[in-house]
Amino acid sequence: MISYLLRKLLYGFAVMLGVVVVVFFLFNVLPADPARMTQGQRSDVQSLEAVRKEFGLDKPIPVQFAYYLNDLSPIGFHLNNKEEQQKYGYIKLFSISKNHVIALKWPYLRRSYQTRKDVAKTLLGVIPNTLILATTAMAFASFIGIFLGVMAAVHQNTWIDKLAVSFSIIGISAPSFFAGIIIAWVFGFVLSKYTGLNMSGSLTGYDPFKGEVIIWKNLILPMVTLGLRPLAIIVQLTRNAMLDVLGQDYIRTAKAKGLDKNSIIYKHTLKNALNPVVTAIATWFASLLAGSFFVEYIFGYNGLGKATVDALETSDFPVVMGAILFIAFIFVVISLLVDLLYVWIDPRVKLN
Repeated sequence: MISYLLRKLLYGFAVMLGVVVVVFFLFNVLPADPARMTQGQRSDVQSLEAVRKEFGLDKPIPVQFAYYLNDLSPIGFHLNNKEEQQKYGYIKLFSISKNHVIALKWPYLRRSYQTRKDVAKTLLGVIPNTLILATTAMAFASFIGIFLGVMAAVHQNTWIDKLAVSFSIIGISAPSFFAGIIIAWVFGFVLSKYTGLNMSGSLTGYDPFKGEVIIWKNLILPMVTLGLRPLAIIVQLTRNAMLDVLGQDYIRTAKAKGLDKNSIIYKHTLKNALNPVVTAIATWFASLLAGSFFVEYIFGYNGLGKATVDALETSDFPVVMGAILFIAFIFVVISLLVDLLYVWIDPRVKLN
């Protein structure tokens, strides 16, 4: 198990390194000049040079990349002074010279071109909202999808099966941005008098008497919109996997022994049919973090997706790069957890 974990961690590190390389060169070889976009088209040469120096844009690309890797690395090479320590929040491991140390720190995502705030602080302010949205959407999709898939398989070729399959086809066919517009208009505008829901709104709001409050009803419409497609796919996967397992010899043996129907369905059949479903749930959870961009933008939900779209509109590349790296990290972590979950669900899976 230890060698298996180390191998998976090595693969994850290689993936993250590849993402870092692609993201850096993608946003640093663009023709757009961040200094000019920050200062405006009529800014003077001295102001532009000052901004480039402030963000390290005056150095050659290979040097910038080396600094970027050093900033992202949890163990980095830094100056031994209070200003550098305050900027990176590092813990000195050992000195390599009078003025330089090897230090331990959190990855530094640099500062926003527009607000001059740390990108990490900007993202940490919106990531919890997106995590709540993605988690609730995935929970909604998983429970409803598995239930409908089981019902469709158990009642194969009946109206229940046909209804579940038809619903899943509609859900798969409807893009999130299209479904979001329809759901927002129908339930947030046409039927708002009955639903009490709004077309747009963030998870948090400000009350003059209570201060910042959580508005849970603003989570409902984006949650349903975001969970619609994974729900449809989970229905199909659960149904197909259940039908496959129900045809196995050991299930027929369990029926011949007179075991309880619910025990056969949920203990013997569903557990052995969950592998492809677990993969879909894990993959879709990571995808929801990345795919929530347009849904959050449509509903005005203040999360990672909306913050990234806003940053793209203003060419605030450090924020966009930080968001992409966070999403890639989530994909890597979830992939590792799924591999471990496979072993727990089905001991027949080998640690290859």
